[in-house]
Amino acid sequence: MSDFAAPLSRRLLAEALGTAILVATVVGSGIMAERLAGGNQAIALLGNTIPTGAILVVIITIMLIRLPHADDGTY
Repeated sequence: MSDFAAPLSRRLLAEALGTAILVATVVGSGIMAERLAGGNQAIALLGNTIPTGAILVVIITIMLIRLPHADDGTY
């Protein structure tokens, strides 16, 4: 683990932003899936799962890119 630790306020902001993006995606994809599925629950589930998985990949990728460098602890 790195000796560099981000300030608590920055970590809380990052956590809140990631959570808000994920919640907005889940809610939005749920609404979209219900409207497009036409009563077919399997299609609605698929329409909710794919965007949720995709946004998780995006959030994780962004967090991996923003990790500090191992040699100097800077961004």
